[in-house]
Amino acid sequence: MSPIRRSIADIPVKRMNLNEPVELHNGFKAVTAAQGKNMTDVLMEFIENYVNKYTPKPTRRRK
Repeated sequence: MSPIRRSIADIPVKRMNLNEPVELHNGFKAVTAAQGKNMTDVLMEFIENYVNKYTPKPTRRRK
């Protein structure tokens, strides 16, 4: 079990549905399988990286 899935078991979760073209879904599924990865884990990693990259940094107050 991946670290992402293990941590989800310990926290509340929200289900997300995604509509995508069949060809894109099939390609994504094939690529992740060829890498020995799970589609959900790859998407979770992408979302976590995206949130970390675009979350505004707290501003420091000047004295």
